[in-house]
Amino acid sequence: MVSIIKQLVGLVVIAGVAYGGHAGYRHYVQARDADQAVIAEPTGPQGTPVELVRVLSASTETRVEAVGSTLARRSVEIKPLTSGRVEAIHFEPGAQVAAGDVLASLDDDIERANLAEAEAALNEAKLALDRANMLRQSSTVSQAQVETLISQHAIARAALDRARRRLADREVRAPFAGITGLARVDPGAVVDDETVITTLDDRREIDVEFSLPETLYGRVSAGLRVSAMAAAFPERRFAGEIISVDTRIDPAGRAFKVRARMPNEDLALPAGMFLHVTVVLDVRQALVIPEESVVAEGDSAYVWVAGDDDRASRRVVSLGQRDAGSVEVIDGLAEGERVVVRGVQRLRDGAPIKVLGERDAAADGNGRA
Repeated sequence: MVSIIKQLVGLVVIAGVAYGGHAGYRHYVQARDADQAVIAEPTGPQGTPVELVRVLSASTETRVEAVGSTLARRSVEIKPLTSGRVEAIHFEPGAQVAAGDVLASLDDDIERANLAEAEAALNEAKLALDRANMLRQSSTVSQAQVETLISQHAIARAALDRARRRLADREVRAPFAGITGLARVDPGAVVDDETVITTLDDRREIDVEFSLPETLYGRVSAGLRVSAMAAAFPERRFAGEIISVDTRIDPAGRAFKVRARMPNEDLALPAGMFLHVTVVLDVRQALVIPEESVVAEGDSAYVWVAGDDDRASRRVVSLGQRDAGSVEVIDGLAEGERVVVRGVQRLRDGAPIKVLGERDAAADGNGRA
């Protein structure tokens, strides 16, 4: 009897444990399912974080670039006008000289003697003419004699002028203000009218000559603005304007020459230096966006446009000239639209976006294309 009771008690205990385990399992499963349901429950689209720029119209320059070489506005080789021996050199290489300054002197002993002789001859002719004019009043000399003396006086004056000019030619002078080059001769050297004594460059204004393709011939004219940079002055930009355009096209290179002029008051630019030249063909209003907002795809390009519903849409655009981180938009965008500038790599057409910031497109660059 006791054993039967023990068996019944054991069955009751086993049944209770089994029921408790089943109930606990059901509670666990229900809790787990509830947690998963909470996790799976949609909380709303977060969107791809992006930064936007607003497309604006800005002043845009159409420019073309070329490589040119500098030229002095005026440049000559200084040569004597006559032969002789160099007595003195009166300039230092690289010095600024004024128009008319003596650069070199040749020996002039003979020319000074000739001048003195010519002065004496002229004085004698003048005295003879004066006496003849006085005697003519008393008819002591004939009119023919007076006219002969007048001719002799004129000949003596011309001889004096020649003697003065020959003496002046013994000094080699600067034809205009400029910078002297190296001395090519030394005192004591015998020179003639083919000997180069030095060079003289007027570099207060510098010219730069460069070539442009013939396709631009109708768009280039005197007065257009240019800027230039030299490797020797990487932080400096020189400004000027076109002064002349060649009237011929080179048949070999299909290009034409252009010459521009720019101030050079500090004489920084020498003649013969290479310059990187930029010519401004025109200035106009155009839409500009940052170059980093453009995605290239083969021969085409597109941008991501942010709609009013904060969703991105893919838009194909036609681009113009690029410059300094910005690019001109010819077609595909309207002024005031918002374009994604950062976060473009993670976008899909129609995908939601989260705007982190917005600014004007013109503030990203210099407003030029």
